[in-house]
Amino acid sequence: MMTDLSGRAAIVTGGLTGMGLAIAQALAAAGACVAVGSRSGGGALPPGLDFAAVLDVASTASVTGFVEAALAAIGPVDILVNAAGITAEQPVCGHDDALWNQIIDINLTGAFRMSRAVLPGMLARGWGRVINIGSTAASVGAKDSPAYCASKAGLLGLTRCIALEGAAQGVTCVMISPTWVNTEMTDRILDEVVACEGLGRTAAEAKAEIMAQNPQGRIINAKEIADLAVFLCTDSARGITMENIQVTGGALW
Repeated sequence: MMTDLSGRAAIVTGGLTGMGLAIAQALAAAGACVAVGSRSGGGALPPGLDFAAVLDVASTASVTGFVEAALAAIGPVDILVNAAGITAEQPVCGHDDALWNQIIDINLTGAFRMSRAVLPGMLARGWGRVINIGSTAASVGAKDSPAYCASKAGLLGLTRCIALEGAAQGVTCVMISPTWVNTEMTDRILDEVVACEGLGRTAAEAKAEIMAQNPQGRIINAKEIADLAVFLCTDSARGITMENIQVTGGALW
């Protein structure tokens, strides 16, 4: 299988940390020119990448400005990875409107805004890959996570629509849905969870419990997600579209 992406140009949102950064660097290692956007962007460019800038996917103006700058830096976009995302725990009863809207706007509508910005060029050129980073939350509910679960379920619907819209023009769209992944975001979530519990349990103990509940006895590594994303961008994966690929080690959540 060839994983040479030389001559391809990619945008990765949320590309300065966690899964986004791992995917961006894996695409670059495969030969693609890579632009990353993040709300914390604009600092030092990570090794191997070609362009980085501030990007707020919750703002249409920010998306438009970032895509224009990325096109100038790396050329027409062949690959889009929507990895930007947030989460917060709050039960349905009494859930704050502003928090709900923020999570939906970044996780779901942000992916829509980015796709809308680059999809026309992919369709015109007859080749493209859109990869949405989802979650097992798209298929399995979780107490105190209604906005996150709803956003990822909606992202799956968006994935399928993009796949159908691009099928005849050589554009595929796939959602990768991992369970817990060993990233800074996971560490931050676990810190918040144990703090809210107030039971004296440490974040390390919480992570050990997650590992024990996984049939493989571990937490997924970001490189696994990145390697899968690279494969999905190859011509060998041109028949894989409209799918929700779960990377879980056998876990349901």
